[in-house]
Amino acid sequence: MASDRQQRLGGWLFHIVGWAVLLALPFFSILPGRPIIDASDYLHFVMALLSFMAVFYVNWFLLIPRYLFHRQTRLYLLWNLALIALVTLVTHLTFRFILIPPEMGVMRRGPEPSVWVQMLRFLLGNAALYSLVVLVAVAIRMTGEWYKAESLRKDLEKSKTEAELQNLKNQLNPHFLFNTLNNIYSLIQIDGDRAQEAVHDLGQLLRYVLYDSAQATVPVRKEIEFLKDYIGLMKIRLPRQASLTVELPENPSSREVAPMLFISPIENAFKHGVSNEKASFIHINISESGDKLLCHIVNSNFPKADEDRSGSGIGIKNLEQRLEMIYPRRYSFTHETQEGVYTVHLEIPL
Repeated sequence: MASDRQQRLGGWLFHIVGWAVLLALPFFSILPGRPIIDASDYLHFVMALLSFMAVFYVNWFLLIPRYLFHRQTRLYLLWNLALIALVTLVTHLTFRFILIPPEMGVMRRGPEPSVWVQMLRFLLGNAALYSLVVLVAVAIRMTGEWYKAESLRKDLEKSKTEAELQNLKNQLNPHFLFNTLNNIYSLIQIDGDRAQEAVHDLGQLLRYVLYDSAQATVPVRKEIEFLKDYIGLMKIRLPRQASLTVELPENPSSREVAPMLFISPIENAFKHGVSNEKASFIHINISESGDKLLCHIVNSNFPKADEDRSGSGIGIKNLEQRLEMIYPRRYSFTHETQEGVYTVHLEIPL
């Protein structure tokens, strides 16, 4: 509301300044032998300017919104012809019978044109000027309406994107919680005391998910701490034959990054990269390089059966959609499976 009011005030200030400059213009026009405009000349100039203002604002407030905005071009042109004819006639009669004709600085040579010729010249000249005023009013008003429509479109697009992004976050949170609870459930059967600690750690993680990740960006330091705690919770249920190596920045910076972008590929690595019967491995490497944050994950591939997917498949698709919304054409994300090894590489700008 405040922004709209400021825009309207700015628009009217532009009008006031524009007309004020035009009103002052004769005082800066010096004719030979006449250093400053006299009262009679200026009175004629003001009358002409008032007629221009009449044409301009009748178009601005009435004809353009009523006809041109509704694409009734023929009616708009007809009404303008009538308006120009009326204003021209009123101005001519005012100049001829009310105002004293201005003195000419240079005497006219040759015979004086007839009254009808003078009238015709006056009418045609003024009609051309009024037509120019109409074109200026149309250009300014239509440009302003286009700007307002474009601003509204961008605001709606931004709101839509934010709503979609929030929806994706809402999908991610229960997905993350579902996978973590599966780990704690398995741990309860193995080590009850450790399971209690895991529940406490889960509380810390959820605090980050529910509060910190609600922000558009978080410091890299916080995101790395969250991932470190999450990996620590996930490796609880790793079988002995599984190998896990994790490389995280030792001193992560405070530069800002969108939260929880790396959680999906890490979840997938623990979910599909580990086998309870065969040797398996997970290698996680996250690092800062210049103005980028890099994530490289390589793991053995043991895809879950359809009946035991536990919500998987949501994460990677969700991640791709979020990346496209947050970092359009500024990120790099690849994932592929080759010879039983699944590789993910993600680069996002800081």
